[in-house]
Amino acid sequence: MASVTSLSDSVHQRLAAALSAALPQAGSADPLLRRSDRADFQANGILALAKKEKANPRELATQVVSRVESGDVIKDIEVSGPGFLNITITDRAITETLAARYADDTGRLGVPQAEQPGTTVIDYAQPNVAKEMHVGHLRSAVIGDSVARLLEFTGESVVRRHHIGDWGTQFGMLIQYLEEHPHELDHKADEVSGEEAMSNLDRLYKAARKLFDADEEFKTRARRRVVDLQAGDPQTLAMWQKFVDESKIYFFSVFEKLDMEIRDPDIVGESGYNDMLDETCRLLEESGVAVRSEGALCVFFDDIKGPDGKPVPLIVKKSDGGYGYAATDLSAIRDRVFNIKADTLLYVVDARQSLHFKMVFETARRAGWLNEDVKAVQLAFGTVLGKDGKPFKTREGETVRLVDLLDEAIDRASAVVREKAQDLSEEEIAERGTQVGIGAVKYADLSTSANRDYKFDLDQMVSLNGDTSVYLQYAYARIQSILRKAGESRPVAHPELDLHEAERALGLHADSFAATVAEAATEYAPHKMTAYLYQLASLYTTFYDKCPVLKAESPEQIENRLFLCDITARTLHQGMALLGIRTPERL
Repeated sequence: MASVTSLSDSVHQRLAAALSAALPQAGSADPLLRRSDRADFQANGILALAKKEKANPRELATQVVSRVESGDVIKDIEVSGPGFLNITITDRAITETLAARYADDTGRLGVPQAEQPGTTVIDYAQPNVAKEMHVGHLRSAVIGDSVARLLEFTGESVVRRHHIGDWGTQFGMLIQYLEEHPHELDHKADEVSGEEAMSNLDRLYKAARKLFDADEEFKTRARRRVVDLQAGDPQTLAMWQKFVDESKIYFFSVFEKLDMEIRDPDIVGESGYNDMLDETCRLLEESGVAVRSEGALCVFFDDIKGPDGKPVPLIVKKSDGGYGYAATDLSAIRDRVFNIKADTLLYVVDARQSLHFKMVFETARRAGWLNEDVKAVQLAFGTVLGKDGKPFKTREGETVRLVDLLDEAIDRASAVVREKAQDLSEEEIAERGTQVGIGAVKYADLSTSANRDYKFDLDQMVSLNGDTSVYLQYAYARIQSILRKAGESRPVAHPELDLHEAERALGLHADSFAATVAEAATEYAPHKMTAYLYQLASLYTTFYDKCPVLKAESPEQIENRLFLCDITARTLHQGMALLGIRTPERL
């Protein structure tokens, strides 16, 4: 199925042709078309063009109007104000364009794929081994998952990377403790839950930390163990692997609860780049990008200074020979550029890491690993706040466990579903409650522009009113209910029918789904998709209130309204899927 030309593109082509005919010397000029509340579309590109060509804008606008082909798509076009064009589309064009989208048997609704897709490596969802995931881990996972889905939908080749924290000095302490207490990570049964794996790790971590702080001899043994680990001692590595495996049981259980697929080959932690660290440092030093300073290998920047006015370097290798995060991050860039051959490196990382990534990217540019052909972008996100507007903590001042948060969202959502459910079994209520609760958490996160902080307010998130995923899920379920009740009537487009104002508004918005996908993917902005879907559901509500569907005036009108219902539902379903949110058939 070929992609469908949207109504705005059809109008754009006709206006651009008329502009070129009226002003041949201007070459191909942009009519600057946008949706308008005065007509279906408004074009305001004539003002800038007239200024450039020293022409009278209203006269130029009138000339353009006389050259526009009206009829099949454009019903009416008039000059307004200083030289704007107000354009109204024919009802037939709206219905026919939607019918072409509806006929797309690939399920893509006529959305085109990028003409020249590239390869994007997206680095997101980066938990730490042997540590509990907390609320701070939510955004990277949710935003990253949605951006990956959006990019793939546009045809981009996406490589997912989960750069987990699985290396470093703390492992000396953990491995040494396990060596001296060998049964601490044993399992009672074959099947281990994520909760049990985490409580094992948590207990061991606390016991090791306590011993490390209290016992000097243990501290010495633990530090020696770090050296063994970094030297690749097989027995030490085998014990380290136990921590990684146990942590993965826990990670996978959390991501499953988040309804997110995290695949094992995509998990390439800090340890995955060990073999490259020496060479990364050698290349930086030989090329003069990094220099020795007080025994450490550093990269300096003119514009990055500390409060004392002294330059703050990026430390690639410490004076004791240990490697910092920078060495691993730079090695990962080399791997992603030269082995994976990526065009774009996208990092979904907390905004507080912005300075670190600015320095890492600049270092990679100086080394020639990033250039005109490869761009690196940090998709920096803000903090999750409590209702009081401060960083989200428990009453005791602890960070909030991610699992607790998700369980509470599911409980709240299940209560909402149970209240509204007419013919659902307990099992169905539980399943829908999970889909609504997890959807609510994801939607609240994604509907805020990533770089802003947002308040985590469960009451608001699971509300049936307002800009929430529950509102969208109920709109979808309501449409499915109408389609089930339609009996003999089927969704069929009837381009010959005149449309009600609410039908036109809904149809024009449904047609702009493709443009929204392109914009949200290009800008890495899932919040543009949530805003689009919320407006779609709102326009559907108005249509539902004003245009009887099953009691319409004629069989053709019933079919056409069922068709509008169905294409709205398909658009909601596809749009929500790109956010990683499910749309239950019944609620």
